[in-house]
Amino acid sequence: MRLLHTMLRVGNLQRSIDFYTQVLGMRLLRSSENTEYKYSLAFVGYSDESQGAVIELTYNWGVDSYDMGTAFGHIALGVDNVAQTCEQIRAAGGKITREAGPVKGGTTIIAFVEDPDGYKIELIENKNASSALGN
Repeated sequence: MRLLHTMLRVGNLQRSIDFYTQVLGMRLLRSSENTEYKYSLAFVGYSDESQGAVIELTYNWGVDSYDMGTAFGHIALGVDNVAQTCEQIRAAGGKITREAGPVKGGTTIIAFVEDPDGYKIELIENKNASSALGN
């Protein structure tokens, strides 16, 4: 088994595609529309779906917002330099909600970004991406 994708419901498909491709540097891998059930899908990622997990953006026609709830936490992305990535995201119009710095109780450098629908995206420096955040 392997992880295929994470699905996020979005209120404006093009706005979300623009964020994930233009601000976070992913590629639009494929998209489709289902006219019978009135929804559109877009799959974005850094590599082809056969090589890694991607994000499925689901737009249900006519729904422009969702309650976030408390169960979903965040998506995590590994980056070489968290502070530099924050500056690039900010320059591209992205919203940084936690500046680069060590995780509470540890030394791993992290930051948080918010997408246009309010989903949280954690940036973790690659050198620590596979270790526990408290270390």
